[in-house]
This record gives sequence, structure tokens and C-alpha cells, in this order.
Amino acid sequence: MSRMEFGYHPPSGDRGIEVIRPREYLSDLYRALDVAAQSFQSLWISDHLAYSDEFRLECWTHLTWVAARYPGPKLGTVVMCNSWRQPALMAKMAASLHWLSSGRLILGYGAGWFEGEYRAYGFDFPSPRVRVDMTDEAVQIMKAMWREAPVTFHGEYYRVEQAYCEPRSETPPILMLGMSGEKRAMGVVARHADWWNTIAGPIDELRHQLDVLRQHCEAAGRDFGSLRKTLSIRVAIARSHSAALELAEQCRRPNSHPVAGDPVAVREQLAELAALGFDFAVLTFPRFQELDDLKLFVDEVMPAFA
Repeated sequence: MSRMEFGYHPPSGDRGIEVIRPREYLSDLYRALDVAAQSFQSLWISDHLAYSDEFRLECWTHLTWVAARYPGPKLGTVVMCNSWRQPALMAKMAASLHWLSSGRLILGYGAGWFEGEYRAYGFDFPSPRVRVDMTDEAVQIMKAMWREAPVTFHGEYYRVEQAYCEPRSETPPILMLGMSGEKRAMGVVARHADWWNTIAGPIDELRHQLDVLRQHCEAAGRDFGSLRKTLSIRVAIARSHSAALELAEQCRRPNSHPVAGDPVAVREQLAELAALGFDFAVLTFPRFQELDDLKLFVDEVMPAFA
């Protein structure tokens, strides 16, 4: 079976696919991460400010808490919104956490999409084209600041003058871009990303996305094989296949395409994704407090991909 690595993505707040108990959230989180940190290669936190009035923690604060308490796994964001933090500041934040965590950061990054939180928190919400172009400039600044000193950049949206970013690690953070727009966004991925992340979907759609990304890589003179392809996947697993499918239906959301079934079915579906070229997956599980599904995945699915 093809090799695939896995990261665990606990909820930072109410995603609508699991029950969140605010008063017990911290103890619930400890229990889940205590299990995940022993088996998963990485721990991931998402970046949203608020969909409405739900319980929700800010991404970077949450990630630094995880970094301090779980010193083994790599640390990832899935994915940070360029609009929330000026890119030179983001470069400094990332370099600092990467250095403090002994080089464990995977900076997942994207152009943002949910207009409601932009408006609620007082951010401008430019067109998709502008948001992508802003992200293009932002990642150029961040990569330069992780590798060079000093850095000067004059763009349409951002500028830095003789900027230093110390301490810089010998190996910079991994930059994972979660951007799938076919005309412009994937071009940014092809030019700048170490890893690419997209949301799991039907096989034909994913194959098409890979073909488009390959074309952008060719246009940029980039070796397509040098870009790691990763997926964000919602997993509904149970010993009973029918129970797993029922669970998947209960937590289904628009445009979601969960991997669902008993351990054998889940292994088969992941193997199909691995055969396409995806060798890393960031996973969410709907039973945040119970942990039975998480432990079942660790015991009966993960070993097949080691």
C-alpha cells in the first residue's frame, strides 16, 4: 500500500460537525491531543475568527499553546488567512515559533474566503483576484525574510524596507498553500509553495485539480514532483460500516466529501487518494470527546500506510 502520513486537526471551536462543551473544552482537548500526539506526525489548528457567536479560539494563540505542551509532533496551520496579519509580522511570528519549537512549523497559508468574518472584524473584503494577488506578495515577503537579511520589497499591496527577521532557523518553515483557484491561485502555489493543500473531494475532481496544478508548474518551470500534495479530510470511521456511514451523513456539510466506513473501507479510500499522489492528510474526526474513532484509526488504519 502507498505511503501516507497523517496529521490530527482538533477543533478550535464549533465547526458544526462535533459537540463542543466550552466549560470542558480544555480537558477534552488534552485528552484528544494526548492520544494524537503519540501517533500522528503533526498537530494542526485552523484560522477563523468567528462564523457567528460560536466558541472559537484564535489560531496562533492556540498553536503556541499546543507547541509548548506537545514537544514531539510537527505543528501546522490549516490554513492561516493572509488578511488577518501583515506579512512581515507573520514572517516574524512564524520564524519565532519555528525557532522556539526546534524547527517544527508547517505554515499553512491562504487568501481567505468567508466574507462574514471579514466584515464582522472590520477587515476589507477585496475581490478574489485581489486577495490572491495580495497573498502572492505576502508569501514572497515571508520566504525572503526567512532566508535573507535584510529584505526590501516594494509591491502593489505590501512593502518592507531593510527588514531583519532574527533569529532565523537554518531550515525555514515549510510553506503549505491552501489555494485551489484554477486561473491564478494555483499559479501562486506552483511558484512559491513547498506543499499544496486542498479539501478532499471526488476522485475525478481531485485528478482534474492535479492536472491544472501540473500545468501551472510547467508554466513556472517548476518540477511538479517537488511539490508535496496534501489533503484535508473528514473521517467517519467505526467498526460497523453502516454506523460509520450514518455518522458521515450526520456531519455532512456542503461540498464535503468525507472518507467513511469501517477500517477496511477507510484504508481502501485512502489508498485510492494516495495512488493519485497525495501522501499527507490532515484529518478531522467528529467524535471529539469520545475518541473511539480516533483510536480505531490509529490502531487499524494508520499502520497500513507506514
